[in-house]
Amino acid sequence: MTQPDTLRGIGESATLARIFPRLPQSDHALVGPGDDSAVMSAPDSRFVVTTDMMIHGPDFRLAWSAPHDLGWKAAASNLADVAAMGATPTALVVAIAAPADSPVSLLEGIADGLRDACLALAPGCGVVGGDLSVSDTLTIAVTAFGDLSGRAPVLRSGARPGDVVAVSGALGRAAAGLALLFERGTVDGQPDASAAASLRASDPDLVAAQLAPTPPIADGVLAAQAGATAMLDLSDGLALDARRIAQASGVALSLDAAAIGSREALDGGEDHSLLATFPPGTSLPGGFRAIGTVVAGSGLLVDGQHYEERGGWDPYEQWSGGRG
Repeated sequence: MTQPDTLRGIGESATLARIFPRLPQSDHALVGPGDDSAVMSAPDSRFVVTTDMMIHGPDFRLAWSAPHDLGWKAAASNLADVAAMGATPTALVVAIAAPADSPVSLLEGIADGLRDACLALAPGCGVVGGDLSVSDTLTIAVTAFGDLSGRAPVLRSGARPGDVVAVSGALGRAAAGLALLFERGTVDGQPDASAAASLRASDPDLVAAQLAPTPPIADGVLAAQAGATAMLDLSDGLALDARRIAQASGVALSLDAAAIGSREALDGGEDHSLLATFPPGTSLPGGFRAIGTVVAGSGLLVDGQHYEERGGWDPYEQWSGGRG
């Protein structure tokens, strides 16, 4: 049986030659991959920039995530941060450190996931550069750029009493998918690829919500155009992220439990939906739906009562140290 090519076996240059053709192209790149730096058009004279890492262990388990999932999620989580500023994603820079004995197909799959996520969620955005290195721990770091098209950025600090609190995208489904993977995607307490494959067949939507989320990227621009006063990406959970808007704006966010739907929706992270506030009377754009109001005070209220549970995801406190 022919052994698969490994990163150690073919080296960096040959690996890049196999990856480049798979990567999505950016409509905004004047010079793309191949030189020391990319050159991007910036008609606004400003650009949005954000970065995020995914690390084997605290952020994903190889027994559960296919390479395509990893590329998709790495793109989606960064595209959502650009969208949360009211900007259009234009480009990604991707750095990957992987064990030397990793099959080249791992990086090819990640590249395919990056491409497919950009095509599906942010057409015109592409990968314009990056880096490869070696590490015992697979790590994917993405930097994303976005164009404001002359609009002011939507910050976390603009919410005012009387504003409507609204969300676009799923609430709690990624957390429910993760709970399902830990409950039924393990063997003897360890993540298991066969068990995960069975879950993909029996509960595909919940598993995909965790492993390959589909945030409503286009709704970020629609929110900005509709006059959103504050916005952020729900990466760490509704309760934790709502408090961030409240703190930045010097207000309280009062949420309606019936509109939220479940405890997972409050405390579970990684949906990468968009949470925004809008002036009263605004016709909510895109997929946004009202879930509460901004009121005077501080912190987070649910059905009028202060919600004291911390909730959300903090890798320094909550990672068990497991990989799998």
